[in-house]
Amino acid sequence: MTTDPRPLFARATEQAAALIQAVRAERLDGPTPCSEFDVRTLLSHLTGGARRIAIAGEGGDAVAAQPFAEGVPDDGWAVAYDEARIRAVKAWAGDDRLEAVVRLPFGEMPGRTALSAYVMETVTHTWDLSEALGRPLALDPEPAEFALAVAHRMLPDEQRDERTPFGSARPAPEGADTYDRLAAWLGRTPLSRA
Repeated sequence: MTTDPRPLFARATEQAAALIQAVRAERLDGPTPCSEFDVRTLLSHLTGGARRIAIAGEGGDAVAAQPFAEGVPDDGWAVAYDEARIRAVKAWAGDDRLEAVVRLPFGEMPGRTALSAYVMETVTHTWDLSEALGRPLALDPEPAEFALAVAHRMLPDEQRDERTPFGSARPAPEGADTYDRLAAWLGRTPLSRA
């Protein structure tokens, strides 16, 4: 993999930030396609994930970092996520970070691979949030195309088991866009079809 994931990570996080700003308090307890998360828990996971990849980019212990953000008030998710994503983008600014080995809960890998995985993670959970909110914003297809390629390479369906945080691949609906194909590959079902 030779693509520099940093511009796509920045775009993916900007898109997630715009969507998080659209969340209203009455939607926080609502369901998402990520069946174990309501909207509030999904926001906590997006924020915790951005913090975790920021710590990895800074050379810290990302394994010890919490996967969920705690103590964020219901009206504070947009600010909390924006702070975490800006920290992450800054942490990965140096070209040396792409080749440095980082350790994440799912293993040790070059920074380029780790950040690519977090593009996939961010894009997937942005789709989850978009679905939960009734698709209020048009989503940028380029980060999704990159994320789908990463998902195909890193998460082949035949290698998934009970420890894999994504379900078995499902068939994508006819006429599916890249986000829907990514969601299907990662075992998601749109709320409208669940």
